[in-house]
Amino acid sequence: MNVNTNGKDSVTYDAIVVGTGISGGWAAKELCEKGLKTLVLERGRMVRHGEYPTANMDPWDDEHRDAMSLEELKDFSVQNRTGYTMRRSTKHWWVNDRENPYTEIKRFDWIRGYHVGGRSLMWGRQSYRLSDLDFEANAKEGIAIDWPIRYADIAPWYDYVEAFAGISGQAEGLPQLPDGKFLPPMEMNCLEKQVKERIEAKFPGRKMTIGRCANLTVPHLGRGNCQFRNRCIRGCPYGAYFSSNASTLPAAEKTGNMTLRPFSIVHSIIFDEAKNRATGVRVIDAETMETHEFFAKIIFLCASALGSTHILLNSTSRRFPNGFGNRSGVLGHYLMDHHFRAGARGISDDFQDRYYKGRRPNGIYIPRFQNLDEASKRDYLRGFGYQGGASRQDWTETIREMQTGIGKAFKDSLIRPGYWEMGIMGFGECLPYYENKVTLNHDIKDKYGLPTLTIDAEFKENEMKMRKDMIYFAAEMLEAAGLRDIETYDDGSWPGLAIHEMGTARMGNDPKTSVLNRWNQVHESPNVFVTDGACMTSAACQNPSLTYMAITARAANYAVEELKKLNL
Repeated sequence: MNVNTNGKDSVTYDAIVVGTGISGGWAAKELCEKGLKTLVLERGRMVRHGEYPTANMDPWDDEHRDAMSLEELKDFSVQNRTGYTMRRSTKHWWVNDRENPYTEIKRFDWIRGYHVGGRSLMWGRQSYRLSDLDFEANAKEGIAIDWPIRYADIAPWYDYVEAFAGISGQAEGLPQLPDGKFLPPMEMNCLEKQVKERIEAKFPGRKMTIGRCANLTVPHLGRGNCQFRNRCIRGCPYGAYFSSNASTLPAAEKTGNMTLRPFSIVHSIIFDEAKNRATGVRVIDAETMETHEFFAKIIFLCASALGSTHILLNSTSRRFPNGFGNRSGVLGHYLMDHHFRAGARGISDDFQDRYYKGRRPNGIYIPRFQNLDEASKRDYLRGFGYQGGASRQDWTETIREMQTGIGKAFKDSLIRPGYWEMGIMGFGECLPYYENKVTLNHDIKDKYGLPTLTIDAEFKENEMKMRKDMIYFAAEMLEAAGLRDIETYDDGSWPGLAIHEMGTARMGNDPKTSVLNRWNQVHESPNVFVTDGACMTSAACQNPSLTYMAITARAANYAVEELKKLNL
């Protein structure tokens, strides 16, 4: 093992942040802006804002029209099976599945991006607050453990991160989906407006709104507004959607307090038993395979839910033989993700003289309306919201006729839009189950010699009951809205597929049943914070990234205040 032998002062910082995705970027920004010399570690390559090689390419700019060859697809066997379209224009963001193995006891679709910015470059940008309905659910229902925080604790931090990130949306006054500090909302198209009006007239307890989205509808803090190209996943040269690369990391760099080190794979946390505290991290250089040690007063783990838990599990010592901060034994357990891909779609005969402009990178949202009160009670716990949208079919609807079509009428059909259609799909909450877990696999190691993860998780009876309602209510609403030829579907959903993995190092009040306290500190080593999806005590049904941002900003502020008081 090649160990860094430089003087300890040269590798000592005020803070270390592991990961550069949504949580890591926020930790870097907040700590640097508060004056801390901060080392930010990223296991993948460097990507600066604007270094998005395919952002401005048109389909005809690629000799294969953006299609990957069968040979190329061999590197993406997990991601390709998900149904997500693997393209040459985006393949550089996804990990090579052959080089990054893991073991599935049951199917788990682990979608990863190893580069500066992480999945903040590839996320769906839907940004919703959790409410007290979510923070109180475990306690009220006797499920798992109680959250150690409530909406009032996090609300100011939702305000804070929304004001910086730029979230477009419409205030609706719903207690189950709190309003935020929104930029002007995107506009629904004509069919969506009609469907909204008819759904809300027929079902007074249901609301349809435009998606709350981290795409700028107006210029914001030096970033350009969305151009409605819908090429977000390639990286946006305008900075028009929130990513670490376009937003938080430049803010951190501007302070002069950030040292960003790519190709740095964190092996484990260094724990000083004499001082009873973490003192730093061990890092494997992904290019040279050398091992280095870096030291700091505080450490923020933001490597993604499973990435951070992998580091904690691999950080063993005499004090923590089963993983860092794991005397409770719950580290790695209570893995959650959302289940989806169940709903309905239908066709409208209206608005045949109407179309829309641009490619809006956002859809509609129907917030949860189940189990809010006695009147909406169902035979399962929690609930789901819907995402979806309306559009017009294009010339490809004539593809079957292209072999026999001929003449002027056929040519005219190629430029005439088809019928309007609309679909809505449920996103449901998964309960926290102890049996859904990740463990270290010491028999299968990665190219760096680190143990890999074994993942054992599934959706259970509660989720299966919920999926029936996802389908039923979707069809019911589309029918009430006047659509025809309504088709229902359940395309199957497995943990990991929604890319919202959560839990495995949950927050809680009791060190005997949780890993983190109400400030995201490891109970048994309070100078280590975990603020990514690993910290979640329950999943709610809303997209979680906005909550990660708020939790991270809150924890960073607390960490700095505690440092000033000499408590860390």
